[in-house]
Amino acid sequence: MQRVRKCSPQLTAAVRCNDTVNHFFTEIKMKKTIVHLPEKKLVGISERTNNQSEINWETGKIFPCVQRYFHGSIGDQIPHRKSPGVTLCVYTDYESDHNGDYTYFIGEEVTNFDSCPDHLARLVIPAQAYAKFINGPAPMPEVVREPWFKIWQMSENDFGGKRRYLADFEVYDERALDHQNVVLDIFIGIDARD
Repeated sequence: MQRVRKCSPQLTAAVRCNDTVNHFFTEIKMKKTIVHLPEKKLVGISERTNNQSEINWETGKIFPCVQRYFHGSIGDQIPHRKSPGVTLCVYTDYESDHNGDYTYFIGEEVTNFDSCPDHLARLVIPAQAYAKFINGPAPMPEVVREPWFKIWQMSENDFGGKRRYLADFEVYDERALDHQNVVLDIFIGIDARD
């Protein structure tokens, strides 16, 4: 059985709830709000990688991990799924910042880890504040790649707080079913300003 990893203690910073900014890159619209989310438990699979290796998605580790997840019907093997079919892609265990190695985790949120198959990884994301970016609609993979390129260039002011490099994630729900018109959320963990 794989051990459960905790990303960090809970964040206690105050969170602004109505801070909205619109950014445009190429043709992909990003709308930002600051949110505070409770702890999340996830089950799935993971790979260790870095952004330099992922510049070419065809030779990186993330794309094969995503293929393995969906082609292997990993989601269907996860017990106690909180929202079946809603996939989270998490960037965690950062070596330093977006320039260093990190763990890419793909899976679903669960209510508990009971009866979890040994071949699947478990991850706990503690409660924290996030800069939430709603992206799209746009085709894959641009709808996810272009916002990340912009996020890597953002400042603390753009985020509404300092990046924590604890856990950042993307949410793929029913808005991502049409691969030519995907809408997805990207959550960047921050120490939110009062």
